[in-house]
Amino acid sequence: MKSHNRNVEFFLLLFVAALVVTGYILASLGRSSSIPANIVPFLIGILLLLLLAHLAVRKFAPKADFSLLPLAGLLNGIGYVFIARLDTDLAGLQATWTLFGVGAFVVTLVLVPQIRRLEQYRYILMTLGVILLIMPLIPGLGREINGAKIWVSLGSINFQPGEFAKIVLAVFFSAYIVEKRDVLAVSGLRRFGMSFPELRHLGPILLAWGISLVVMVAEKDLGSSLLFFTLFVVLLWISTGKSSYLVVSSILFFGGAFLAWSQFIHVKDRVDIWIRPFDGPAGDGYQIVQSSFALAEGGLTGTGMGVGNPENIPEVETDFIFAAIGEELGLVGTTAVLILFLLMVGSGLKISLASIRPFEKLLSTGLTTLLGFQAFIIIAGVVRLLPLTGVTLPFVSYGGSSLLANWVLLALLLRISHEVRTSQAGNTPTIGEAT
Repeated sequence: MKSHNRNVEFFLLLFVAALVVTGYILASLGRSSSIPANIVPFLIGILLLLLLAHLAVRKFAPKADFSLLPLAGLLNGIGYVFIARLDTDLAGLQATWTLFGVGAFVVTLVLVPQIRRLEQYRYILMTLGVILLIMPLIPGLGREINGAKIWVSLGSINFQPGEFAKIVLAVFFSAYIVEKRDVLAVSGLRRFGMSFPELRHLGPILLAWGISLVVMVAEKDLGSSLLFFTLFVVLLWISTGKSSYLVVSSILFFGGAFLAWSQFIHVKDRVDIWIRPFDGPAGDGYQIVQSSFALAEGGLTGTGMGVGNPENIPEVETDFIFAAIGEELGLVGTTAVLILFLLMVGSGLKISLASIRPFEKLLSTGLTTLLGFQAFIIIAGVVRLLPLTGVTLPFVSYGGSSLLANWVLLALLLRISHEVRTSQAGNTPTIGEAT
C-alpha cells in the first residue's frame, strides 16, 4: 500500500510540474510573445523541489495520504506563475521562499517523528503562541505595513509571526481540549431545547474571544482574529458535540464584531469599503473596485495568461492574487483553484475521520480548518462576500511567512496521516472516551 501511494504521488507530481511549466510558458507568450529563456532551469528547479518533498515523504511518512503534496505543489506553482507574470523581482524572492518552505517541510517530518510528542509540550506551545501574537506590538520590533501592525523586523528580515502562531495554537488548543474534554462536555443550564455549559466552563471560549479582539484592535488584523476564534470554536464543538458552544460563540462573535465596528475607525472603514466600494472608487475603494473589474473582464474563460491587466490592482500579488487568476483564467480558472482547496480540505477531514486517538483527530481537524477557512475568508473578501481581511491565499499568494507556515502545516497533516494508517484499530481511545 505504501509503495502504491508513493508511486501515485510521484506521477501526480510529474503532472503538476508539467502544468506549472506550461502555465509559465503561456504567461510569457502572452506577455512578450516569446518562450522564456530560463525555461529549462525553471523546469529542473520545479522537478528538484517536488522530488525533494516526495523523497522526504517516501522516507519519513511512507504511508501518508498521496494527494496532499501534489495539491499543495500545484497551488504553489500556480501562485508562482502569476507572481512571475506580475513582478520578476518578487518571483525570485518567491522561488527562494518556496525552497525554504520545502526545506521546512522536510525538517518538520524529520523533527516530528511522532505527532503525539507535541501534546506533551502544550503549555510551552501556548506560551510560544502568545509571544508570537504580541511580537508585532513590541516597540522597536513590530512594524506597520499597509495599515496592519502584523509584521516583525529583525535586521533586514521582515516576517509575520501570526502565520506561525496559528499552527502553534492549533497544537495547544487540540491538546488542551483533549485534556479538559470531560469538563467541557458537562451540561449545565438547559434553555431553548439546548444544553448550555455552566458559566465557569465558558472560560476557554471567553479567552479565545478576548485574544481575537486584542489581535483585531491592537494589530488591526481582522483576518487572523477571525481565524484564531474560528479554530478554537470548531475544535471545541468537534470534541464535545455540544451545539450550545456554537450558539454562545456566535453571540460572542457578533457582539465583538459590532463592538469593534462601533468603536474602532479601521474596522468601520473596512465595512464601509465592503458595502460601498464605489462611493470612493479612486480612494479607499480603489483596490476592491479594480478587483471587481478584473473578475468581470475575465468572464468565463479569461483573457488568457499574460494578456490581462491585473497589475492595475494594488497589492495584487498578496491580497488579490485570486482576482488576477480570475481575470486571466476566468471562472474556469478560479473554480479550478477552489476545487484544489476543497480537495485539500476533504483529504484533511478524511485523515481526521480515520484518526482514533483524540489528539490526532482534533489536530488534523484544526490544521484543515486553518487551511480551508483562511482560503475562504480571503476569497470571500476578493469577491465581496465578506469584508476584506488581508490574510494570504495559502500556497498561492506572495509571502515568505505564509509559505513557510503552510508547508509546515502540510508536513504535520502528512505525519498524522502516516500514523493513522500505521496504527492498530481499537488500541487507543476515541474522541469521546477517557484516556
